[in-house]
Amino acid sequence: MAPDGSKVAGPKQRAEILLRTRNLKMARNAHAYVRGSTAKFYEWLEAGGSKLPAGPSVWICGDCHLGNLGPLADAKGHVEVQIRDLDQTVIGNPAHDLVRLGLSLASAARGSDLPGVTTARMLEELISGYEQALTGEFDGGTERSQAETDSGDPRTSIAPQVATSG
Repeated sequence: MAPDGSKVAGPKQRAEILLRTRNLKMARNAHAYVRGSTAKFYEWLEAGGSKLPAGPSVWICGDCHLGNLGPLADAKGHVEVQIRDLDQTVIGNPAHDLVRLGLSLASAARGSDLPGVTTARMLEELISGYEQALTGEFDGGTERSQAETDSGDPRTSIAPQVATSG
């Protein structure tokens, strides 16, 4: 029994309750479905054959979507938007993370009634940031401190970092 006197679900019932709860969350909108359907995403990729470019075998997030990105600070107080959920990391093709993150961005944007051109621009910035990460060209090759990028308005101080975070 739980401290409040209610019955606690056993392992089998707990798994059923969690699955039902997850499915209800995923049914809310397309973006929620993308977030909760990692296995389906990889089934879709496999069914597509070799339509994605082959990439080097490197550590990838494995579940790269908007909900798994957020601000992280280093020991010196520098804050950048990075992947912060690594429980499904695997060695794989980085294109998988890019496609999954792009799908997440597009579904969130379209679910927010943003115009299609805005969605396309967001995806262009995703690719641009990834290219910058590969070449090491972050803000002219120098790191910026939070004080240098913070205008006092979080909407303007974080946005440039999102585009340059790979």
